[in-house]
Amino acid sequence: MLFAIRFVDKANSLPLRQQMMAAHIAWLDQEREHVLVGGSLRHSPEQAPVGGLWVVEADSKAAAELLLKQDPFYTAGLRESWEILHWSKAFEDRKVPV
Repeated sequence: MLFAIRFVDKANSLPLRQQMMAAHIAWLDQEREHVLVGGSLRHSPEQAPVGGLWVVEADSKAAAELLLKQDPFYTAGLRESWEILHWSKAFEDRKVPV
């Protein structure tokens, strides 16, 4: 199943985000079979991230939540909240680079 996960970071957490970025990226690379797309969300390109968005492939919503709780950003306390939604991809036969 596919899921979209939207994260909200804690306020004023840019130093923690920067400190944990290398570990987070390494973990995402290790989990690339599950976290298909990931990236930060910002109000404008020059502003600090306020959260993130992933597209995840997992057996269940519970499995997606277990996965996100292994992310170094989560374990370090960066995330204020998250929302896990079932995602239905339109045009399933289309593969596009992001």
